[in-house]
Amino acid sequence: MKTMVVKIGSSTIARPGAGVRRPFLADLARQAAELRDMGWGLVVVSSGAIACGAPALGFEQRPTDMPSLQACASVGQCELSAAYDEEFRRRGLITSLVLLTRSDTASRSSYLHARDALRRLIELGVVPVVNENDTVAVDEIRFGDNDTLAALVSCLVGADLCVTLSDIDGLYTANPSEDPAARFIPEVDRIDAKILAAGGDSSSSVGTGGMITKLRASRILMTAGIPSVIASGEAPDALVSLARGEAVGTRFLPAREPADITPRKLWIALGDAVHGALTIDAGAAHALVEGGSSLLPVGITAVEGSFRAGDVLDVHDESGFTIARGIAEADSDELELARGRRQEELAGNHLLRALSERPAIHRDNMIVFA
Repeated sequence: MKTMVVKIGSSTIARPGAGVRRPFLADLARQAAELRDMGWGLVVVSSGAIACGAPALGFEQRPTDMPSLQACASVGQCELSAAYDEEFRRRGLITSLVLLTRSDTASRSSYLHARDALRRLIELGVVPVVNENDTVAVDEIRFGDNDTLAALVSCLVGADLCVTLSDIDGLYTANPSEDPAARFIPEVDRIDAKILAAGGDSSSSVGTGGMITKLRASRILMTAGIPSVIASGEAPDALVSLARGEAVGTRFLPAREPADITPRKLWIALGDAVHGALTIDAGAAHALVEGGSSLLPVGITAVEGSFRAGDVLDVHDESGFTIARGIAEADSDELELARGRRQEELAGNHLLRALSERPAIHRDNMIVFA
């Protein structure tokens, strides 16, 4: 059996002031049944809890204070789960609810437990409906990044395809609602700074994600060797068509020879929040991307944030583009003092001597993005 992960945005699953879009959900259940008959298992990463809870609590617009957002998420998750259960049962499918926060994947052991639970549900023919636990995950409510969650789930279950159903039919060279000259991009084989620059903000009144979060998630999936698609939630039979190999939306193609990425490196890429960043020079960037090297202090030009050894960091090139993510081997204060210094220079400094014998980020604890 193949596995498809589909991420559904708030503006696709709900309408302002109206709650769950039952016709859309009914059609999703129909497609899920067809996918089952075609030999595909389905995992749904569903936004929309706050959008569904707000009208139920009498809010005419999405509230802005955190307690109200949490209350809407709590009520809306019940309404959303009930709707999924009713529509999918009509098609002979059982759904389950899986609520995750970053703390559930920040440790490697809990990451693996989440993986095992999801894979077992798929084996049993269940359609897991996954969402962030917005009632308690304050940061996730603030940033609304279910696109990263979909990438995480895709890696956890070893998905064959990850599909994002949104309010736009794919990626354009610019925002098509603002630039009439914007051109549709049907395929992407590498996400660079130019592609990221084409990602605009969300125009939805019920969601908080944007194209940029979708592109970042797709970049991680490309690195992991998992193809992904961004398509319109209104496209007829989008999931079934994609399972047949037909062209829908913008497809992001993984590298022809995907990197050998261990589950540990996927956890580094997706499982924990980033605590800081290191900017490196051109020589160090080349050594990481082309040479498979560890990151030495001599290549670091700037240290951003306050972090401890063991925290996850982004690695930026000279233009500010994120080229890698890894686990710090030293605290931020220590790396600030050590940056730009060669190993022999560090060895002669009693305060920094320990860093002469280890890198700033070891290659085994770093993922370099495609």
